[in-house]
This record gives sequence, C-alpha cells and structure tokens, in this order.
Amino acid sequence: MLSMYYQSHIGSWAIMIILFFVSYFLLKARKEKGAKIIQMILRLFYLIMIVSGVGMLVIYQFPLLFVFKGVLALVLLYAMEMILVGTKKGTLGSKASMYWILFAVSLIVVVVIGYSNN
Repeated sequence: MLSMYYQSHIGSWAIMIILFFVSYFLLKARKEKGAKIIQMILRLFYLIMIVSGVGMLVIYQFPLLFVFKGVLALVLLYAMEMILVGTKKGTLGSKASMYWILFAVSLIVVVVIGYSNN
C-alpha cells in the first residue's frame, strides 16, 4: 500500500509542476480556454497529491518532519493558485515577486525533504 501512495505522490508532484507552468504560460499568451482546462486538471492533481500524502502520513504514523513537509506543500499549493488566479485576473501586480519567491523556496524545501528521507 505504501508503494502505491509513494508512486502516485511522486508522479502527481512531477505532473503538477509541469501543468502549473503550462497553465501559467497559456495565461500569459492569453489562451484563456486552454489555461482553464489545464488548471482544472492541475486541481485534480492537487487532490491526488493531498490524498496520497495523507495516506503516507498515516502509514508512517505522522513523523514531525513529514507533517512539516505537508504543511509546506499546502503553502506551495497556495502560492501556485495565487500566481495563476492573479495572472488570469491581472491583479497580481506588486505581489508577483512575493508569490514567486514563496513558490520557489517552498518547492525547493519540499523536494529536498521528500527526496532526502526515502
């Protein structure tokens, strides 16, 4: 069971990051319909990632480092959504750099924690 959660978790992270950038660049290119479809698929991968992550937390019996990683992953999802929604509405403005820094730092920390404790 752990292997199933682990593989779906890793796969969903990889696909999720790719879909995020595809959606972002579609929004920047004013391809609203395509970006909306990709964003809906991205949100499905958010759910897959959250469910598989919680499943692994239950199996590992909630070690503090992985709970921290989970909270940081939720912060990462928040930053991703704010970047996409702000880009779509054109309201990101001066907060853009803050969200991109939050995205980059949380992504790096989540990936480092995830791969260093296999």
